[in-house]
Amino acid sequence: MTPPASLPSRQRGPGRPREFDTDLALDRAIAVFSERGYHGTAISDLTQALGLTAGSLYKAFTDKRGLFLATFDRYVALRAEGLRAALDAASTGRAKIRAVLDFYADSSHGPDGRRGCLVVASAVDLATADAAVAARVAGALDVNEGRLAALVALGQADGTVAPHLDAAVTARLLLCVLQGMRLIGKTGRHATEMAAVADGALKLLD
Repeated sequence: MTPPASLPSRQRGPGRPREFDTDLALDRAIAVFSERGYHGTAISDLTQALGLTAGSLYKAFTDKRGLFLATFDRYVALRAEGLRAALDAASTGRAKIRAVLDFYADSSHGPDGRRGCLVVASAVDLATADAAVAARVAGALDVNEGRLAALVALGQADGTVAPHLDAAVTARLLLCVLQGMRLIGKTGRHATEMAAVADGALKLLD
């Protein structure tokens, strides 16, 4: 996801504080935090990327941590929306799991791959020291794991996934593959490499 080039200001009357598009600001912050991590990101990095003053950021989000938490929530919501669209286009349980694998593979190469996953970055950078971040990371991973378990069970019901598999264990294994794809994607991978990982992971359903 590449943020747009500018942050348009809304019309404001005399004496009113500057207003800005919050979602657009958070979309830009996603790129900064994903690339640099929380501790590696300075307020000056954010003001430059978002095209806002430090005062505007503090007024809207209180501090860097407040901006980060809002950015994390925005990131998870956007990823969920994109994944939901991919799942809606697939019919069987196996096809839906394939769609999830392809969705992650597509995010794990090129500029998006090098930018990385904000959930992974948060787990590495903050989850051991910040309870709120830890809860968000755990919640996001729990949702993903639960979704995968439901898709495995769906595939077993429609005959496209092997019936002998433990749905919970298989879902956890797939989750590890997905998050690992996002991690190694930061090292610079080709689309064909990540597509091959998706192909291999699908064999876990046999």
